[in-house]
Amino acid sequence: MPSERVRVTQIASGDGRKPGQQATLIGLGLNKLRRTRELEATPAVRGMIRKVSHLVRVEELS
Repeated sequence: MPSERVRVTQIASGDGRKPGQQATLIGLGLNKLRRTRELEATPAVRGMIRKVSHLVRVEELS
C-alpha cells in the first residue's frame, strides 16, 4: 500500500519571519519562492506544514 504524499509549494518569502518559521521552511526543503517538494504525509511533516501554512500551498497526492 503506497503511503500518503503531499506536494508543498512555497508561495511567500520566509524573510522577516520568526526564526522558527524560517527553519521550518528549510526543514521542508523550501527556501526559495515557488520551490516544490513532494513529501510523505507523516505527522511530523503535517505539523511543520501547519506551522508555515500561511507561506505554503499544499496539494494532496494519491
